[in-house]
Amino acid sequence: MHLFAAIVLAALTATSGTGLTGISFDKRTPDFAIPTKHGTQYLSDLRGRVVVIDFWATWCDACTEEMKYFVRAQQTYGDRLAVVTISNELPDVAASYFRTWNIGLPLVEDTSGAINRLYSIDKIPDTLVLDPDGRVSYVSVGGLSWDELKQAIDRAAETGGGPSSTLAPRVLH
Repeated sequence: MHLFAAIVLAALTATSGTGLTGISFDKRTPDFAIPTKHGTQYLSDLRGRVVVIDFWATWCDACTEEMKYFVRAQQTYGDRLAVVTISNELPDVAASYFRTWNIGLPLVEDTSGAINRLYSIDKIPDTLVLDPDGRVSYVSVGGLSWDELKQAIDRAAETGGGPSSTLAPRVLH
């Protein structure tokens, strides 16, 4: 009986289609705290805007290459968009990188890896785009281009944009 339950569970998580076993299209993602200059806010506080969540690390070339796209997106879309970056490196490693390169995006230092586990992140970079209701509308496992990011943001901002993903060719090993 346990084998059958394991097979059913594996089939259910595989059907999420996002490449992240705990994350499904058109579903809200787990909430987490985001430290800001003005105190703590939560992912759920950002509803009403499109949200980009970027899982990255300073040692990852694809991650640092695409960081300019997240900065550009925040500048392009302004208050209609919230970009949140998450790094599970040692304390102050990612923050120091942001200071060095004058990057002003919100940074969550997930040093315990709790958020990475909640989102079933095992390889980076991973990017999720949430629609204004907080539902997943786009997932990229691996690096992405400016055009991909812009299209994902625009689609999430539209009503009924539908989910999309760049999984197969972009998975980093």
